[in-house]
Amino acid sequence: MSSSEADSKDVLDPQAILDGVPTGLWIDGRSTPAASGKTFEVFDPATEEVLTSVADAGADDAIAALDSAAGAADDWAATPARERSEILRRTFELLTDRADDIAMLMTLELGRALPDSRAETKYGNEFLRWFAEEAVRIGGRFTQAPAGNGRILVTHQPVGPCLAITPWNFPLAMGTRKIAPALAAGNVMLVKPAGETPLTMLALAEAFAEAGLPPGVLSVLPTSSSSTVSSALISDDRIKKISFTGSTPVGRTLLGQAAERVQRTSMELGGNAPFLVFDDADVDAAVEGAYLAKMRNGGEACTAANRFLVQSGIVEEFTAKLTEKMSQVVMGPGYRDGVTLGPLVNAKQRDKVAELVEQAVSDGARVRLGGERPEGRGFFYPATVLDDVDPYAPITREEIFGPVAVISTFDAEDDGIAAANSTEYGLASYFYSRDLERCMRVASRLESGMVGVNRGVISDAAAPFGGIKQSGIGREGGTEGIDEYLNVKYIALT
Repeated sequence: MSSSEADSKDVLDPQAILDGVPTGLWIDGRSTPAASGKTFEVFDPATEEVLTSVADAGADDAIAALDSAAGAADDWAATPARERSEILRRTFELLTDRADDIAMLMTLELGRALPDSRAETKYGNEFLRWFAEEAVRIGGRFTQAPAGNGRILVTHQPVGPCLAITPWNFPLAMGTRKIAPALAAGNVMLVKPAGETPLTMLALAEAFAEAGLPPGVLSVLPTSSSSTVSSALISDDRIKKISFTGSTPVGRTLLGQAAERVQRTSMELGGNAPFLVFDDADVDAAVEGAYLAKMRNGGEACTAANRFLVQSGIVEEFTAKLTEKMSQVVMGPGYRDGVTLGPLVNAKQRDKVAELVEQAVSDGARVRLGGERPEGRGFFYPATVLDDVDPYAPITREEIFGPVAVISTFDAEDDGIAAANSTEYGLASYFYSRDLERCMRVASRLESGMVGVNRGVISDAAAPFGGIKQSGIGREGGTEGIDEYLNVKYIALT
């Protein structure tokens, strides 16, 4: 661990927070053990020690949860939109009151720095408030047929029981971004959280119950065997919609399974976000934006800037200033006061980051900061800056998912855009320029579902989140987010 590691006292009592979280499966509105009686352990990435054990769902538990959901589906769909809205709003208020505890819980199971967890608590909770408001705005249309032979009535109805499969990197927001629109639209939902971070989702389910959500409307199925639970549910005709956030290879597999029953899908998959800085940019502003785009969540974000493409006239100034900015990072256990960079989530992720850096250096990259895995316990990797990297080098082809900034140079605008688009992914892109015409031109040419112009953070509950190419299908958030959970019905009237 670096010399800048924090060693001050914990800011909250972690054990007290852990003791207050349900650790069973959440089925039929209550915490219950797995049918097998099995559990699996959840670890602290900072110490590699066991935090707690949670119930380990199997196929029988998945079907039991679906039975409960199916039994609640019709009543929930018939529940007035205002009532659904008020339950979402009450859950939002409960999480607002518990924001510090929720943030600490995420830091304990994910490892990241507490300031990042606090930011996610606010961001993730905002989906509950946003979709509480959208629940009462589900519209339709009524028009005269152009031929004059009747009328056209278009309505929207819930799709039916939904399955959400969420990743470990945003334990709250990846849940609320799926659960809130599904419930607002009148659907029941089953959630399979990541095995690394099930506790936040269980705490969320308990908050929903306290807010008055009827039993069966929301189930949470932590498991050590994701494929066992997801396959049991996807192969059941009662599941009508699948929403997944995770890797592109897993997304392809799920799409294939869903195709067998023509189930609706939303897929938010991998990313390889470029961050372009043009000669006419405000370099200091670009450095601040680059730091946010890279270091949010310790780099463990699908929207994280993966490749920094900097025009040759300012590349050295930008690199020196970004290196200085990242050198101020304080690494240590995320729940300790003053820490701004916690560990990565597990050994596999840390080792992948280390291997990517080692390969880049052997290929000729220069280390400006970091680049060496520290000794000791915990899955730590330091803030790292590499430059002199070919824009098409292997490290630029993979999603790093760690605190590593990779800097390459380009000369002409067309060269930068070509390098930015030279990937199968198309989730997020960023660029900095003070030329309005260039901003409009580049934003149009970048091949991604989201573009940040002179901004390093783009996620917003009120905006549609999603990608193109191999980065996914569908959108979450915004007014578009609730459409993913509604069927369109056309009624022909005389």
